[in-house]
Amino acid sequence: MKRYIAIIAAAFALVSCNEWLDNTENNTYLTDGLVWSDASSADLYVNGFYTYLSKYGQFGTYQFGGSMTESLTDAFKYGSLSLGHKAGHPNNYVVNPEAITTAGCLWGIWGTAYENIRRINGFLDSMEKFSKLSAEKNTELEAQARFFRAYVYFQLAKRHPKGVILYDHLPAGNDKALSSGAETWQFIYDDLKFAAEHLPVDWPSADNGRVTRYAAYAMMSRAMLYAERWDDAAAAADSVINSGTYGLVDAYADSWKGSNKECILQFKYAVSGPNHTFDQDYVPLCDGYDYGALGTPTQEMVESYEKADGTKFDWSAWHDGSNTSRPLYEALEPRFQATVIYNGCSWKSQTMDCSVGGTYGAFVEYSTVPYSYGKTTTGYFLRKLVDESHTDLRGVQSTQPWVEIRYAEVLLNKAEALYRKGAAPLEYQAPLNEVRARVGLPKKTSTGEAWWADYRNERKVELAYEGHYFWDLRRWQVAHTELTGYRVHGFKIQGGKFNYIACDTEDRRFLSKLYCLPVPDDELKDNKLAQQYDEWK
Repeated sequence: MKRYIAIIAAAFALVSCNEWLDNTENNTYLTDGLVWSDASSADLYVNGFYTYLSKYGQFGTYQFGGSMTESLTDAFKYGSLSLGHKAGHPNNYVVNPEAITTAGCLWGIWGTAYENIRRINGFLDSMEKFSKLSAEKNTELEAQARFFRAYVYFQLAKRHPKGVILYDHLPAGNDKALSSGAETWQFIYDDLKFAAEHLPVDWPSADNGRVTRYAAYAMMSRAMLYAERWDDAAAAADSVINSGTYGLVDAYADSWKGSNKECILQFKYAVSGPNHTFDQDYVPLCDGYDYGALGTPTQEMVESYEKADGTKFDWSAWHDGSNTSRPLYEALEPRFQATVIYNGCSWKSQTMDCSVGGTYGAFVEYSTVPYSYGKTTTGYFLRKLVDESHTDLRGVQSTQPWVEIRYAEVLLNKAEALYRKGAAPLEYQAPLNEVRARVGLPKKTSTGEAWWADYRNERKVELAYEGHYFWDLRRWQVAHTELTGYRVHGFKIQGGKFNYIACDTEDRRFLSKLYCLPVPDDELKDNKLAQQYDEWK
C-alpha cells in the first residue's frame, strides 16, 4: 500500500520574499515516491516547516490563540471586557487562573505541537526509507527538519518544563511515558547541535531565508537558558557573536524590521499571502479604520524605561495624585519612543490625543463598554511592530516580517548565562552594555543582585512585545509573586489632567502550578503510560 505524506504549508505565492516557498500548496498530499523523486520535491515538503515560525510567532495564533502573552503580565492590557481572543480571554485568565484546567488552556499547544512533530518525523522516517538523493542533500534536509523539531519541542518544553513525550520517529502506537525535563532539554540540544553542525552559514540567493548555522546556535542560546544549562547557553551565544556575521543596527526602531544585520531568523509575508492582521489589531483610530487598538501598553511598562541619561523617572507624584500634568515623556530613552504611542507624540503625521473624546486616539475606561475597538484603556497605544506606512487597513492585510531571533537577544542571552554561571562582573556586564550603548544609555556597573535586577529590566525593555517577557517571568520562577496581588494602571486624560487609574476591576493572580501546564486530558485518555504531573492530579 502506498503511504501518503501531508505537506501542510500556508506559505505559498511569496514571489517577492522567500522565492523558494513559491508554489508550496496548502494541504497537498504526495506519495513517498513522489516526495523523493527529486530534490525539489523534498524541498517542497521541508518548506512547510518554515510556516511554524509564523504560527508560533507574535503575528501567529499558536502562542495564545492570537493574543499576546504580554497581556498575562503587567506590560499589556486588552481593552475589551467581553470574552474572546485579543479581548476578554486574557483579562479573565489573569484574574481567574482557575480557568486553566487539565481540559485545556489557551496558551497550551499540546495537540498542535504534536501534529507538527508528527509531520517532521514522518518526513525523516520517509527520507531514511525512500530517499535516493545524495548523502549531502539528505543531510541538508535533515538539518532543517531537526531544527524545526527542536523549535516545536522548545515551545512544548517551556510550557511543560517537567518533561514531555519525546518522539524521534513516528510512533508505533499511542502509549509512551513522559520523559524527564532534563531528557527533554537534551533532546532539543541534540537536534539543534546537529542542525548547527550541518547547516550552511549562508544559502545561495535563491534560498535566502532558510535557517542557517547561526540561527541554530542562536536558538540553542535561548533554549539552554530555559534548561538552566549556562555553559551551553553562553557557548552557543558565543558561536553567533564570534562569527562576525551579525551586529546591532544603528536605530533601535529598525531592529525588528528584518533583512538587516541584526536579523538572525525571520519569516517574510506578502500581500498575496501569507499575511497577517497585526496592524489591523493594534493601530489606534486612523485612516478611517476603527477596529484596532485591541490591546495597549500599560503604565507599568512605561515606567520600566529609564530617562535618556540612564536615571529613573520619578512617577510617585502621579501615583498619589499630587501631579496631574502631562509627564515629560520626551525625557525617556529612545526605546520608549520607538515602542509606545503616547499623548502628544506624532503618529502618521498626526499629533496623538489619547484623552477622553480625543480626536486622534481616544480613551475609554475599561469595563464601561463590552468592546474598546480603536480606543485605549491605558492612555497609550502600541507603536512597536506596527507598520506606520500601512494605510489601507480595511482592504490590505499586513506584510511586515516576523523576526524570530535578533542579535540583541543573543547578547542578552550571553549576559544572563555568564551571570548565572558565576562569571566575573566585567564579563556579564559587557554584552548588556553593548545593547544599551546602541540607544546612548550609560553602562551598568552594578554587580550581584543589583545587576540581576538591571538585567531583568533591560531584557523587558529591549525585547518588549516580542513574546519573551511572560515566559521569562515563568522560567525565573517569579511570576507567582510578581504577577499576583496587583492591577495594571494607565492615565485617564481628561480636561488636560493626567489621572493615574487602575485598568483592572480586581487583583491579578498567578498560581505556582502554572509554571508547568498539565498534560491534557485527551492525551491521558489515549496514552496509558503517560502520567499527570503531581500538582495537577
